[in-house]
Amino acid sequence: MDEPTQAVKPRRRRSRAEVAQLAAEYETSGLSRTDFCRQRGLSLSTLARYRRGQAQASTVPAVHWLEVEASRRSPAPDREAASGLAVALPSGRRIEVARGFDARTLAQLLGVLERV
Repeated sequence: MDEPTQAVKPRRRRSRAEVAQLAAEYETSGLSRTDFCRQRGLSLSTLARYRRGQAQASTVPAVHWLEVEASRRSPAPDREAASGLAVALPSGRRIEVARGFDARTLAQLLGVLERV
């Protein structure tokens, strides 16, 4: 009385491009989520996850480039050895980091300053 077992085919992970394509196709399809998922062989939760991922990706702030002017002025003698990089912003803020600085800490600081 052994019941036959059904082999389950392992699923291949979709690339980011494939996920973005599926989310975009759903948005323009005019189909209900159920119909779209049925046609594409997706679960409702998978489509929801793909759509959330695309929404989050579209809310990532754009990178803005700023013009930088190099100064030929030599730094003060006491700062020459200590400073690896200095940035003076038009707002008057100045960010200065020493050689061998912790990039993670600088990224956190920039994140805080962007919210101010």
